[in-house]
Amino acid sequence: MIAHHLLLCATPTHNLCCPKDPAVGLASWERLKLLVRQLGLETPGRPGGIVLRTKADCLRICRDGPLLLIWPEGIVYGGVTPERIERIVTEHVVGGQPIEAWIVQRQPFEGLQAQA
Repeated sequence: MIAHHLLLCATPTHNLCCPKDPAVGLASWERLKLLVRQLGLETPGRPGGIVLRTKADCLRICRDGPLLLIWPEGIVYGGVTPERIERIVTEHVVGGQPIEAWIVQRQPFEGLQAQA
């Protein structure tokens, strides 16, 4: 079972999303990969389900990047730095408490949640 899918839009070739410093997106991606592994979130059979991660080319929001979309909640975090990634993963993904101050958009997947 999949508990969450984390999609990080941090592609440095698309400077619309990460105009100030494209390297922040790459550093955020590296931190996300490391945290998911360290916390055992991709371990098959993990109670509550596994956590998938994907580096997305574009989430079509194009502001406040790097961006992190958390499925199935449809919560999009902006300004995702390596430091923020750690809090988002521990507080939201593991702890179930979104960090309201960093949310830039909500895109609930109502049709998918209704079927669950």
